[in-house]
Amino acid sequence: MHFVTAKGILSAQNGMNLYRGCTHGCIYCDSRSRCYHIDHDFEDIEVKQNAPMLLEDALRRKRQKCMIGTGAMCDPYMHCEEELGLTRRCLEIIDRHGFGLAIQTKSCRILRDLPLLRSIHEKAKCVVQMTLTTYDEALCRIVEPHVSTTRERYEALKAFQREGIPTVVWLCPVLPFINDTEENLRGILSYCFDAGVKGVICFGMGLTLREGDREYYYQKLDEHFPGLKQRYVKAYGLSYECPSPNADKLWKIFDEECEKRGVMHHPQDIFAYLHDLPERKLGEQISLFDAL
Repeated sequence: MHFVTAKGILSAQNGMNLYRGCTHGCIYCDSRSRCYHIDHDFEDIEVKQNAPMLLEDALRRKRQKCMIGTGAMCDPYMHCEEELGLTRRCLEIIDRHGFGLAIQTKSCRILRDLPLLRSIHEKAKCVVQMTLTTYDEALCRIVEPHVSTTRERYEALKAFQREGIPTVVWLCPVLPFINDTEENLRGILSYCFDAGVKGVICFGMGLTLREGDREYYYQKLDEHFPGLKQRYVKAYGLSYECPSPNADKLWKIFDEECEKRGVMHHPQDIFAYLHDLPERKLGEQISLFDAL
């Protein structure tokens, strides 16, 4: 882990990344791709030590409340968060200024901040997003080795359900010849539906591979699934998109099951929901004139 002083913290779309790199070890991680220009060892986490100060200043300057997003490029609840508490400090700032939050993670460490997330949701809006890819726990430990298992993440989703905090699941990637089965898809969806998720995002029944990401993924295939790399090379070559041969069947199941239960599953609808901040929450104080 090393520390840097950042020049800014919020993107044009009001997203932020407090860290760069990751220690979760997911074998398919797109953030390893060279196009993101991470010029240090991926597991040597870069910490934006002045992020809370930058966020405080940015929110103070904003004329209108909005949703603040985090977790798109790096998980805000990696192992170093236990020691640093950088995410927590930024959540406290968001809460104090009355902004909304859309936060994405694979870690049950997020439950540490449940009271803060509840407070943000009561004042504005909070949406917790969890990635679920692999229903089988033993396989999950191979694919996502240093993070909460799928079952543990499902239990976290249930905790947010009990608190009335809305959730969204990212069901991606689907790894060809590994977890691209009907059994896996139905298992993940059963967790989603039982936890009452607001939406399920899936961009495709497959995965994408770029320079940097591809090499690491193939290294892990050789380590855990001998012979599978050669199958990938034959099927996909150097293609960016690697669709599952079962994609059509899996898409049909995905669409039908989400439609049946009224769960959002079109990415554009879910992104609109994640960015929308209501002008008033029911928990806010109602004025005398409003009450009359």
